[in-house]
Amino acid sequence: MPMDKKPNRSNRKPTKGNNRSAKNAGFIALLILFGLIIFASVNQPSTLKEVSSSTAISDANAGKYSKIVVSGNQLDITPKGQDKATIKSYVDGGSSLKDQGLNTNKVPITYKSQASGSSAWVTLASSIIPVFIIAGILYFMLRSAQGQGNQAMSFGKSRARLYGNEKDKVTFKEIAGSEEAKQDLEEVVEFLKFPKKFAGMGARIPKGVLLVGPPGTGKTLLSRAVAGEANVPFFSISGSEFVEMFVGVGASRVRDLFAKAKKNAPCIIFVDEIDAVGRRRGSGMGGGHDEREQTLNQILVEMDGFDQGENVIVLAATNRADVLDPALLRPGRFDRRVNIGLPDRKDREAILKVHFAKKPLAKTADLDALAAKAAGSSGADLANIANESAIIAARNGHDQITQHDVTEAFERVAIGPERKSKVMTEADKVTTAYHEAGHALVGHVLPDSDPVHKVTIIPRGGTGGVTWFIPPEDRVFVSLIQFKDILARGLGGRIAEEVMLGEDRITTGAGSDLRGAAELARDMIINQGMGKKLRDQVFRVEEGMMIDRMVHEREYSEDTAKVIDQEVESLITEAANRARFVIKANLDKLEVLKDRLIEKETVDADEVLEVLKGSKLPQTASLY
Repeated sequence: MPMDKKPNRSNRKPTKGNNRSAKNAGFIALLILFGLIIFASVNQPSTLKEVSSSTAISDANAGKYSKIVVSGNQLDITPKGQDKATIKSYVDGGSSLKDQGLNTNKVPITYKSQASGSSAWVTLASSIIPVFIIAGILYFMLRSAQGQGNQAMSFGKSRARLYGNEKDKVTFKEIAGSEEAKQDLEEVVEFLKFPKKFAGMGARIPKGVLLVGPPGTGKTLLSRAVAGEANVPFFSISGSEFVEMFVGVGASRVRDLFAKAKKNAPCIIFVDEIDAVGRRRGSGMGGGHDEREQTLNQILVEMDGFDQGENVIVLAATNRADVLDPALLRPGRFDRRVNIGLPDRKDREAILKVHFAKKPLAKTADLDALAAKAAGSSGADLANIANESAIIAARNGHDQITQHDVTEAFERVAIGPERKSKVMTEADKVTTAYHEAGHALVGHVLPDSDPVHKVTIIPRGGTGGVTWFIPPEDRVFVSLIQFKDILARGLGGRIAEEVMLGEDRITTGAGSDLRGAAELARDMIINQGMGKKLRDQVFRVEEGMMIDRMVHEREYSEDTAKVIDQEVESLITEAANRARFVIKANLDKLEVLKDRLIEKETVDADEVLEVLKGSKLPQTASLY
């Protein structure tokens, strides 16, 4: 695709591989130099004074020499009064020295065998090898010291990973769902591809785009798609990678990252989980001087300090935009905010088709039905379901992924794997069957509850049994009566144990149900304003680490906290009474469903409807 401005590659530093090659070449050159020096020293010209053979013999007969060493036809002569040979002479090697007139009684003569060519090379090698060993030791010592020095010097360097030259780039066509988010991001692509088009109209390119959404909704994937569509380099880093225990390191890494980005402009900087470094300043124990806040200050300066014409856009992702510092969110830094929510039914089906596209899916498998049941699932959840389906099909020896494999994978991801190996006594089975039947009965009878999808007494995940409710369609809002029906069915298991087994026979199996009911009731009062005495009032509760809760004072009084507790207790009591009325009015249906669960262990939705057909809602349990 045509671009108005191509990335400047001339200023890029040599890659790590080129640096390594240069170091190796320097080491080899050093060894060659050492070898040449040793070779020259071994084969250097002789410094001995040369005389004729007749002169050497006459001087020897005159007693002027103290020693003669004979090597072939060469004589190495040591004059009297000296320690080593300083004279050399060449004689006829075909006859003896005595025949040539030398008086052997006048001077000691030593014969030495002449070195062959191979032994000369051995001598040379024995001289060079120690030098090479010493040079190698020195090289590795220097390299180790240099590596430690580079590591210390690079401590403040950015650890962002650069993408952009991959063959398999991600584009918007390969991402299913999130149509609104893709439309917002397509403008960012236009800014990067055709900056002069907007500059000519006097428009300023956005400096930052904040992607906000629940985990697993594809924020990182959309950022990669922006880079792929614009065909520009893409720097990726996590917010936590800026922060170290030493103050100033994070700020140094921020400066280095933005310096690299400017050299590669136009490009994208993607900061994942920016809330790790971008939290509201002054929220910690360290005031404004801790490492995280200094790093945030540097990010603020860098984003607001871009030169005009520098086509560098910062994309950041978070699922906690409420905790970010206001200075980070103002125009001029993050100019745009793109909300990426959980996919609806249509998008879920499209995402499932993408993930099953390269898998042998049977024609009988119904992805639309799976998309309908998977309400509230993120894109990552759907990808996990597709992968689990393939694993289950391979384990079962199937050539294709069947509907049974898909359903089993969905249930495995949603409520956990079955633990059939866990041994249960008959008494535990009866208690569990009553418990799960109580959930199913109350949820089935109450008019604003979701329909029952499946009931099982087989332990799954961390539970002893599961009663699974699935909403028939995607829900945007939840009403007060729907919340109350959810509370009542959540307590139906404990109430069924109490009614059928007695108050002194209730078990710990309802522990998670009670915790969930208490959390839901408190959320209704504090965050949704659904209390009777505190209607239309919400109260901020500090979330996060214990230090944050200790530093920030609660925004309501002790009297209000007492009223909140009373409201929560009232909701729980009301829900328990409604569940009790429903169960006592339908004891026969409860017994039938309990017996069916003991017999079959798992009962599907159609069978639950058959068993509970004719169950009634008593007037005392109605809220109308």
